[in-house]
Amino acid sequence: MQGPTGCPVSHNAAAFDPFEGPYQVDPAEALRWSREEEPVFWSPKLGYWVVTRYDDVKEIFRDNQTFSPSIALEKITPPSDEAVETLKRYDYGMNRTLVNEDEPAHMERRRALMHSFTLEELEHHAPMVRRLTREYVDRIIDKGEADLVDEMLWEIPLTVALHFLGVPEEDMDTLREYSIAHTVNTWGRPSPEEQVAVAEAVGKFWQYAGKVLEKMRQNPDGHGWMKYAIRRQAELPDVVTDSYLHSMMMAGIVAAHETTAHATANMLRLLLENRAVWEDICENPSLIPNAVEECLRYSGSVAAWRRITVNDTQVGEHFIPAGSKLLIVSASANHDGRHFENPDDLDIYRDNATDHLTFGYGAHQCMGKNLARMEMRIFLEEFTRRLPHMAIVPQEFTFVPNTSFRGPEHLWVRWDPARNPERADPSILERVQDFEIGAPSKHDAARTVRVSEVVQEADDVIRLTLEDPRGRPLPRWSPGAHIDVIVGDYTRKYSLCGDPDDTHRLQVAILKEAEGRGGSRFIHDTVKPGMTIRMRGPKNHFRLDEGADRYVLIAGGIGITPILAMADRLKALGKDYQLHYSGRSRSTMGLLERIERDHGPRLTLHPGDEGKRLDLPALIGSCGDAQVYSCGPERLLSALEELTAHCPDRLHVEHFTATETTLDPTREIGFDVDLTDTELTVHVAPDETLLHALRAVGVDVPSDCEEGLCGTCEVPVVEGDVDHRDKVLTGAERAENTRMMTCCSRSRGGKLTLRL
Repeated sequence: MQGPTGCPVSHNAAAFDPFEGPYQVDPAEALRWSREEEPVFWSPKLGYWVVTRYDDVKEIFRDNQTFSPSIALEKITPPSDEAVETLKRYDYGMNRTLVNEDEPAHMERRRALMHSFTLEELEHHAPMVRRLTREYVDRIIDKGEADLVDEMLWEIPLTVALHFLGVPEEDMDTLREYSIAHTVNTWGRPSPEEQVAVAEAVGKFWQYAGKVLEKMRQNPDGHGWMKYAIRRQAELPDVVTDSYLHSMMMAGIVAAHETTAHATANMLRLLLENRAVWEDICENPSLIPNAVEECLRYSGSVAAWRRITVNDTQVGEHFIPAGSKLLIVSASANHDGRHFENPDDLDIYRDNATDHLTFGYGAHQCMGKNLARMEMRIFLEEFTRRLPHMAIVPQEFTFVPNTSFRGPEHLWVRWDPARNPERADPSILERVQDFEIGAPSKHDAARTVRVSEVVQEADDVIRLTLEDPRGRPLPRWSPGAHIDVIVGDYTRKYSLCGDPDDTHRLQVAILKEAEGRGGSRFIHDTVKPGMTIRMRGPKNHFRLDEGADRYVLIAGGIGITPILAMADRLKALGKDYQLHYSGRSRSTMGLLERIERDHGPRLTLHPGDEGKRLDLPALIGSCGDAQVYSCGPERLLSALEELTAHCPDRLHVEHFTATETTLDPTREIGFDVDLTDTELTVHVAPDETLLHALRAVGVDVPSDCEEGLCGTCEVPVVEGDVDHRDKVLTGAERAENTRMMTCCSRSRGGKLTLRL
């Protein structure tokens, strides 16, 4: 069998059916073969190209000029003649919406209607969400068993959606009845007989939505997105048209309702099936924002979107002709190990969980994402506080068959009402955890670990061994990874130097820095075996490329920690490597006994007091085409950058001295930033970072250190003169001017254009 471009269709591609079987149960697992072997394939059953890897899916979301969203709401199953006639009887005229509209109309309307989605406006809805959630939990709290979908999760997001839109109370019940039909009509595969019944419901939904809209026109004052849109229509009649309002009225109910209902059901099922994770959240509610984000990544409610190519293009290694339809599977992209460490682990401490593509990306990213986050956080907070002993009932989960929206139709849970915490302590009802609207803060996702061992490795160098207090496995890590160690008021980054195959212990070596900011001294003075501390990570911004033939590893002082992990890995792989380790004296060089034992034949020591200083020019001059990895003092790394300026791609370094990130408004300048993907212009004031300004308008940029050290907040630069202040980019990379770190770098003058 051949695809439309003449390429052969593999067995797996020919068998792929998104309407039944494995894809409906677990889209990411069903497409594991594709991520690993065939990331872009033609599906004969669907008549679409299917795209499954993270980078490809994100690039398609980003480029809405080449990959038009115009088919996003097109019926994926061609309607029968009877269904078409049924819809005609109701004058069904669903038009373009924010989901499926091309530029420039899309962004013009998005800008016009964005006000209701700002963080400040969304704050007003939090009390209503909290009140509704409490009322529904009150109804079931003493029952001991409930189907959370039927009795709560389906109802609350719909009520919130209708309130958000401004729908009158008396019309809410009728609109509830029609909502699900729209999903089946657009993304499902109903039989010819079912299509007529679905079309009847959709037609009634359309007509009733129009009547409610007319009622709202009579009194457009007050809260509600549709009422705001009606007021904006008076100002911009050519932008906010009648047909557009009618279509958005109907589409908005579905978008705000079903996605959040499904996402919440997926989240609760996932957490209750992973009991240890659930218990962590019950004990520490500050984990909730990141837990919600990780659940959206692991099992989000939006599994896939659709696009059509406007012109001939390339996706991965495949030529895709103009007019081709694509199913871009975000559920699969969210499990791509090329972007997410240990992607099949549910890790509520994950540092880049917000990178998930469940909300889409770019100009068409979900406008209601922060409303959904708010609802899911409040649901989870109420359940973990009031029903921490709730458990999932063994059951067979079913889903409404469709390509794109996914959540269990039922979710049965059980608990013992006699153990409800509020019976013994009614004050628990008042212990409410309020969360800031928007993406979660990196500071919330910290896990507790026990210090099982403190060993003096050298003068002013100790090695800590960390374990989970309950004996659970700790996250896997790779050479170059680090963790954030949190002790008292101090948070410091330390590279891992133990055995990556030891899943129950992590090791870091810490130098007491006399001229530091006090964190390392505090850890040396206070951390003892048996005490508990907190940590974030592991995270890896200094990754080892294992594909080279030769390596030169250079460590200065405590910079040996990531370099040792790399040497261990290269030895295990049988690679050709040299290890150079310099320090003031042998007594100051940490981990020396193990290094000499494990890497003696490859090791050259450079103790300064023995006159064996490292001759960098000679070493670099003799290393040929080897890849150079180094960590150590700034003078060492700066010298290496100068010596490899003619071949910057061979040098890989990690800094552990932060750049100066404190802003002085009297010396800084404000500047504007154009965002090409979201088509927004953002002003950055003299007293704020670019990262802060982007987040303020709802652009989620991941970050970690926010000191210019890690590279997490890197964004692509299209145009402008960047004042680079980070310690991540090399001189050659700065000269290219194609990327920047938003936490610290700025404009030297004039506007910047970023690909965001």
